[in-house]
Amino acid sequence: MALLFGVIADDLTGGLEVAAMLRAQGIGCDFVSDPSLVKSSAQTEAIVVALRTRVAPRREAVESFRSAAQHLIDCGARQIFFKYCATFDSTDEGNIGPCADVLRELTHARQTLFCPSYPEVGRRVFQGHLFADDQLISESPRRYDPLTPMTDPNLVRVLQRQTKTRVGLLPQQVVRAGLLAMNVWSADMLSQEKPFAIADAATPEDLEAIAELTVDWPLMTGNSSISAYYPKFWRKQGLSDASGAIGSTLPPVTGGGVVLSGSCAERSLRQLEIFGLHRPVRIIDLQGAANRDAAQDAVDWAIPLLGEGPVAIGTSAPADVVRNVQSQMGQREAANMAETILGRIAVKLREVGVTRFLIAGGETSGAVLEHLNIRRLRVGAYKAPGIAQALSEGSPTMAFCLKSGKLGPENMFLPMLESMARGEN
Repeated sequence: MALLFGVIADDLTGGLEVAAMLRAQGIGCDFVSDPSLVKSSAQTEAIVVALRTRVAPRREAVESFRSAAQHLIDCGARQIFFKYCATFDSTDEGNIGPCADVLRELTHARQTLFCPSYPEVGRRVFQGHLFADDQLISESPRRYDPLTPMTDPNLVRVLQRQTKTRVGLLPQQVVRAGLLAMNVWSADMLSQEKPFAIADAATPEDLEAIAELTVDWPLMTGNSSISAYYPKFWRKQGLSDASGAIGSTLPPVTGGGVVLSGSCAERSLRQLEIFGLHRPVRIIDLQGAANRDAAQDAVDWAIPLLGEGPVAIGTSAPADVVRNVQSQMGQREAANMAETILGRIAVKLREVGVTRFLIAGGETSGAVLEHLNIRRLRVGAYKAPGIAQALSEGSPTMAFCLKSGKLGPENMFLPMLESMARGEN
């Protein structure tokens, strides 16, 4: 079976969502967090390699992408897809541009697009400017993100500051003019020596048009949303015989259920608040955690409560609290402490029978799975943004929902944990 689609995601939540979208289209897709496992997955039509590089040092991120891409190319991947966040999370020292550069080098791609749009959750690009619902991204709460504040809505400028490769724009009027017009535009960009371009997209129809344009390109980049449109064109070209959507594929997992939240996004804070109306929530104060075993304290608090239902443990906090913690501890140091504490909590909870984990936050998800030494997941079919589920291999089987901090219904935490026990996805 040919490997049609080799995905490299810069965090685990986004990688899981891509895999779930492909599964929902009937595409066989493996999900790993270790590039060395790609070879053992090469009999599927798609493989997602989910890394922890979104806020990693640039050199580390580039080398991780180089390794993942080389493994996928060695397995014959027809196309490499670089998945990043719909809000283009990255700073001027960030990793989207440099990682795209190394992928272009390895795939020998003449050009590629950057398509972060996710219309279903209000993320749209128009004339190169990123919007969150009706606000420019720079006027939305994303401007306060503790690690990747988005203060410039012009993605052409944002990307150009990260790379020496020249960056152009595929504007909406060209996208909507159709495939011929986009091919003319593509040739024009090459003549101008602009191999990279931000793609305007505001609707699902825009994403489908861009997928048709790029289905045969060796390299494409974007958010998970555009990946759902490729299977249609693979089937049209006879590359895949996947017949369409599949049903529930994940069996029930009983045992204790826990929410672990490291995300400081407003949506995650609201989700914790609503969960707290029904079940206990414990928020860890990072400034007070340095002088005690915060992980053990949280586990000791949780154990007597788990017999009656799920609990939530988090390091999540509002933006002003996060800024204060960062000023005292340092930005990366505070994030590392939060991820380590939640990872240690997960290990300790597994030892007492917790088998269902809802993890809020991409970096947190990576840290928890790393602590649990889980490098491969069996992914269920996609239902809605932030609703993908997966199971671990081996014994005991554990169920996971890795949730982007910014996504998911406000009341999702308790119903999601309950659905894991029923085996739904």
